[in-house]
Amino acid sequence: MMFRGRFEHIIDSKGRVSIPAKFRELLMEKNDDRLILTNFDRCLVAYAYEEWRVLEEKVSSLSMVKKEVKAFQRFFISGAVECPTDKLGRILIPPTLRDYAGLDRNVVFAGMLKKFEIWSMERWQEEIKRSEEDFEGMGAVLAELGL
Repeated sequence: MMFRGRFEHIIDSKGRVSIPAKFRELLMEKNDDRLILTNFDRCLVAYAYEEWRVLEEKVSSLSMVKKEVKAFQRFFISGAVECPTDKLGRILIPPTLRDYAGLDRNVVFAGMLKKFEIWSMERWQEEIKRSEEDFEGMGAVLAELGL
């Protein structure tokens, strides 16, 4: 399952937003309408339930003694919420996650291969501008990977 592409949607006053049809199709292939949302890097990141389980297994094998591991778990794992889709293909994003990501009305869904991100339109535009400005740096990293 690979999420790709960008889609603009509107979040309603109750915090509901439609998942892009292309993303819903991928989720339906897995016969699972559950998404796990959590806070990360000024946006929300969404995982299909099975992908999230893989991530949890990896994280649970990390050393609990390391302060970075504890900090990651406290921020990323503790912020995770299961968000089932309704019959209209919408999810309800809890207020704490909406507040963290600055989600108000216009949002962008960004495919990120095994997961997707949900950004406020304003933050997304800032992030894309930052990425464009650092494109040469990205090129060097991609060249090291043979891409």
